[in-house]
Amino acid sequence: MSRSRRLGKTGPARRMGEPQKAETQMAEPRTVEATFDGEPLSAPVGSSVAAALIGSGRPAWRTTRDGERRGVFCGIGVCFDCLVEIDGESGQRACMIPLREGMEVRAASGPSRGAHNGAEVVE
Repeated sequence: MSRSRRLGKTGPARRMGEPQKAETQMAEPRTVEATFDGEPLSAPVGSSVAAALIGSGRPAWRTTRDGERRGVFCGIGVCFDCLVEIDGESGQRACMIPLREGMEVRAASGPSRGAHNGAEVVE
C-alpha cells in the first residue's frame, strides 16, 4: 500500500514544499459597527470589545484612581483591568463581551483619589 493511501491522502499528489493552490477565494470578513466614547469602532464579527479597542489603536482605555492607564492585562476576565461601560452599564469586562452592532462603549475611570471600596481613606 502506498504511503499516501496509508495517510488517507486523496486527490492529486503534490511534491513536498509546493504551495497548495487555493480553490476558492476567501470572502471579506463581516464587520460590526459600534462606538467608543462617541467615535466609530469596528471589528470583525466575533471580536471582543477589548480586541476591537486594541485593533483600533487603543491599548488603554481607563484610568485607575491614581491616574494610571489600563487596558487588557489577562484577557480572560480575571483581573478587571479592562473595565468599560457598555450601553449604560458600568463595570463590564471588555475582554469577555463580544462587540455587537450599535453597541455604545465608554471608557471607565477609577474612583476619585482617596476613595477605596466605597469608604473614604484618611491620608
